[in-house]
Amino acid sequence: MAGDSLRRGVAEFVGSFALTFVGAGAIAVTGGGDLVAIALAHGLVIAVMASAVGHISGGHFNPAVTFGFLVARRIDPALALVYWLSQLAGALLGALLLVVLLPDQLTDAVNLGVPALGEDVGAGAGFVIEAILTFFLVWVIFATAADPRGSFKSIAGLAIGLTITLDILIGGPLTGAAMNPGRAFGPQLVGNEWGDGWVWYLGPLLGGGLGALAYEYLYLRPARPVPVGPPETGIEEPRPGDAAVS
Repeated sequence: MAGDSLRRGVAEFVGSFALTFVGAGAIAVTGGGDLVAIALAHGLVIAVMASAVGHISGGHFNPAVTFGFLVARRIDPALALVYWLSQLAGALLGALLLVVLLPDQLTDAVNLGVPALGEDVGAGAGFVIEAILTFFLVWVIFATAADPRGSFKSIAGLAIGLTITLDILIGGPLTGAAMNPGRAFGPQLVGNEWGDGWVWYLGPLLGGGLGALAYEYLYLRPARPVPVGPPETGIEEPRPGDAAVS
């Protein structure tokens, strides 16, 4: 069990590191002015990493996603803690390496990619926006990766990455569209920028929890017992005169 947790934790660490290094790095090298490039950088890195290690850890890379799986009772609390520590550590390393490797004028100009509220966007509005954007993200993750009828083996990573891209296209100028406490934490800690920081923690956790519970109770937990016969019951419907076999 310990070895399995380690393997899953390392996968989450690498994915979270990649998200912060590539995502915040894209903000730095573009000066924060190319919204499409920034949205694609975040979306593509998650699409690639989710496709690469989704079969190992589920490809959360986001404490809010793990929180959604926790409240839906789809991950053990001890393993969720491993995920959270791995995600935060990966994001922190990604931010630290950006400071070390990139010229100061690039990282300083964009505060190392720390998410920030747009002009005339209040903290309350930012909180709701982050919750809505994260709801979309976790809803798609549950629909494509957690639902056994979903498409994890084929396009789940792409669908998740595209959701992040479209969320940033609308939410980037408003809140930075972090949708991820880890993505916020790494640059915030390294850059010591904590203004309205609660927005990028409570908003994604609320949205992620609601998205997970909504999909779980609407589509993954049947409202009444499944009738005998369909394959999901584990019982093969008998022919006339035969006994049922399980």
